[in-house]
Amino acid sequence: MKNFAEKVWAATKKIPRGQVASYQQIANIIKYPRSARAVGNALNKNPYALIVPCHRVIKSTGEVSGFADGQKKKIALLKKEGIIIKEGRVLGWKKIGPNLNLFHYDKFEGKSQ
Repeated sequence: MKNFAEKVWAATKKIPRGQVASYQQIANIIKYPRSARAVGNALNKNPYALIVPCHRVIKSTGEVSGFADGQKKKIALLKKEGIIIKEGRVLGWKKIGPNLNLFHYDKFEGKSQ
């Protein structure tokens, strides 16, 4: 049986390149809806940085924050994947639902669909 952190890492691993999810979405996916902050703590201890793309997890507001290597590095990684960042937020981020498959980030228009 997986522990909490392993569930967080498994869910985060499913976020496709060029898309983002919120800490709250990850918490909902793993069936711990009141644990968004704990999701952040688990991602901060992610030992699988090359496999588990924790840089793709953002605040529900679209704000880019919380990365072990710093916010600038997280923004650089997201931009490299085609995510548009303006004033520290993912442009076009719109919280639609708790599941990863309920939103798509359009990196060309900066809009969620």
